[in-house]
Amino acid sequence: MSKGSFRYYIDKISYKSKEPFQFIYFTGWCFHLSGKPVNFAVYINDQKVNAEIHRFDRKDVVKKYNETDGKDIGFIVRVSDIFRSVYEIKLVAQVHQEKMILSCLNRDQLNRLDDKSIFEYSIDLYQKMDNRKNGYVISGWAIALDKQEISFEVLDCNNKVIESSLQLSARKDLVARKFISQDQAICGFQIVFSGIENEHYSLKLSTETDEKIIPLNSEMQSILKYLQLMNVENVKKAYKFWQKYGSRKLIKRVFQSRDSSQSTIDYNEWAKKRDATEVELARQRNHKFSISPKMSLVVATFNTPIPYLKQMIETVINQTYYNWELCVADGSTNKEVVDYIQNKYSDEKRIKVVQLDKNYGIAGNMNEAIKIATGDFIGLYDHDDALAPNALFEFVKAINQNNDLKVIYSDEDKIDSEWTRRFEPHFKSDFNLDLLCTNNYICHLLFVKKELMEQVGYLKSEFDGAQDHDFVLRCVEKVKNNQIYHIPKVLYHWRIHENSTAGNPESKMYAFDAGVRACQAHFDRQNLHVKVSHGPTLGFYRNKYILDNYPLVSIIIPNKDHIDDLDRCLRSIANKSTYKNYEIIIVENNSTEKNTFDYYKQLEEANANIKVVYWEDEFNYSAINNYGVTFAKGEYILLLNNDTEVINPVWIEELLGFCMRKDVGAVGAKLYYPDDTIQHAGVIIGLGGVAGHCFSGLGRNEYGYFGRLICSQDLSAVTAACLMTKKSIFEEVHGLDETFKVAFNDIDYCLKLREKGYLVVFNPYVELYHYESKSRGFENTRSKAIRFQNEIDGFEAKWNQILKHGDPYYNVNFSRCGNGFTLKKNIEKEI
Repeated sequence: MSKGSFRYYIDKISYKSKEPFQFIYFTGWCFHLSGKPVNFAVYINDQKVNAEIHRFDRKDVVKKYNETDGKDIGFIVRVSDIFRSVYEIKLVAQVHQEKMILSCLNRDQLNRLDDKSIFEYSIDLYQKMDNRKNGYVISGWAIALDKQEISFEVLDCNNKVIESSLQLSARKDLVARKFISQDQAICGFQIVFSGIENEHYSLKLSTETDEKIIPLNSEMQSILKYLQLMNVENVKKAYKFWQKYGSRKLIKRVFQSRDSSQSTIDYNEWAKKRDATEVELARQRNHKFSISPKMSLVVATFNTPIPYLKQMIETVINQTYYNWELCVADGSTNKEVVDYIQNKYSDEKRIKVVQLDKNYGIAGNMNEAIKIATGDFIGLYDHDDALAPNALFEFVKAINQNNDLKVIYSDEDKIDSEWTRRFEPHFKSDFNLDLLCTNNYICHLLFVKKELMEQVGYLKSEFDGAQDHDFVLRCVEKVKNNQIYHIPKVLYHWRIHENSTAGNPESKMYAFDAGVRACQAHFDRQNLHVKVSHGPTLGFYRNKYILDNYPLVSIIIPNKDHIDDLDRCLRSIANKSTYKNYEIIIVENNSTEKNTFDYYKQLEEANANIKVVYWEDEFNYSAINNYGVTFAKGEYILLLNNDTEVINPVWIEELLGFCMRKDVGAVGAKLYYPDDTIQHAGVIIGLGGVAGHCFSGLGRNEYGYFGRLICSQDLSAVTAACLMTKKSIFEEVHGLDETFKVAFNDIDYCLKLREKGYLVVFNPYVELYHYESKSRGFENTRSKAIRFQNEIDGFEAKWNQILKHGDPYYNVNFSRCGNGFTLKKNIEKEI
């Protein structure tokens, strides 16, 4: 809304006149174009009354209004002293002498608002789920003013209760805004149920003394959320549209606009907002570094089209960092490239060009360019690509922050041949050895210290097509991890045209065969018994470890009743596993059904490698697993949920192959829901708040962002629903932390391993179904929710640094919302 110099929106007004809970509150946002703070006052029957006022940031508003930074513009204004006879209530905003009535409610309006129930609530989301067939989700918060516990039920159109699952959570945001008290923090809810499209449903809140039925209307809920952030011009347009076409067409128009705004983000527009501005570029040109290394860009040209050549060179000349050289070795069939460079850039002494006596191939030509380079760092540059103007500045900035760096790489994107459209940004992981052995994710732009290049040797012609992959593997073998640095900025533009490898990968099959050989050579140098082959798609490789011995694996399976789940799990292990040297330790914890104990007896009588041990204390997932491990005889521990089912027969071999490496602490699996969608493909710290599974809900045959679903790779954590680790390492870090009784214990374990210097590996070729926590259930009671929140608080306190700085394997340009690997939205806080 807009009036004068005020911009505002009232999100919600809640009014209760029934004793003992008599109050009115307004919540929303308001700012003044002058930037000065806004004061609020409430008048009842034209008499000013005392009001509690709480302010907070509203960064979401910045997306629609660039006149504010969102700081302290959110408000809650509450009045508890309500007169018995009220005929008008006004909320007034004031900056100096300028006043604005934000809301004026007469008696009739107050009567319509008056909610005589004891409930305060908000439905924040009601919609169909993308990753669950016929699934619907309701989320929000609710409290009972008399502090009774609330029951939640979903009703169909006939007011019959339908089956649903409930998860409660703490709403610290409401506590911080003084909206609720600390003892009411466990008020957030998420309810999932199976529904029918276009059917009407309601949410029933009830206590022992009161109940309220809330109709659920996904269209109106979404429209209200959308309209809250519409700027004044759009509000005017909406009003005119409504006058001309009516409410039904307005709703349709709003949804079209909403769907468009929520679809895939336009990367071109997204990138423009994050590229260095002209002001920033000017500042960089005047900046003096304490360390100013010469940065040599080496290029091999071969019959390069002059327009491409010109753009490639110009993006170097336009760099904001000055101490560079461009070294070009030309193996063309004519002198057109050399003549053009010598004639066009004769005054630019930083450009060197040499005409080769013949075409020595990709690696050979690049080596000739390297020979004329005199820089401290050597950067590999393709003859038809381009640099961002701040590319070299960012690399030198990194060197100044850590002068021990020897390998530095950046993010990149693609650009069309006409130089009009940027697309497919590759936002990369920080250094990720196992990912690099699966795919050359480092690619462009790569700079290597000259002395390291001299040590490992130049590019090798026998790997032409994948010569850079072989080269970077040889480089990282010779340096420490802290000497490798990733700049999470798009500093390189890879041109796509019909002759480029990126645009037509099948045209250069030799390059992918060379990639297989490059990875194989790496493993051979490391004395690792690995067979490299092509993966599911070109440019991605599968690394299968060949076992030289077959150690005993102890499989630890906690169980409480649910013998059908357990039996399915055990039968899948016995019937599908090709690896035979294993034992199974079932940790019985607090089962109550006689059939369970009869089943245990039958298992032990029929299977010499199955043992049941008994945990007789309260449920504590960490303690139960730690207890089970004390009975393990194997060198390797495999933590496994009872609600899993083996899919591929070589799953144990695949886990062992990585886990037997000295540098690996744990290995995790790819897990599917029963409908063959992804349940787990690794854990991202910070995703969804604390930690979340990436790619959840994608199909089994999907590749994920830049193939991450089909790549063996290092991650910060994997789930203990299927996790292998060395018993020696498990004992070294004192097992699972028993303060995490239910949640985050596996993530905490993985982070403890990484703190010790071990890698945590996700292997997509270990596949199981996971029926997910059937034994435990959800945080559907207040006591469970409090326990869960305590574990969140404990995890955040213990691992605050990684939560603050971000997961090293998850690029900072990605959103921390949703299932991961989507572009960060403008309203999300930058790290």
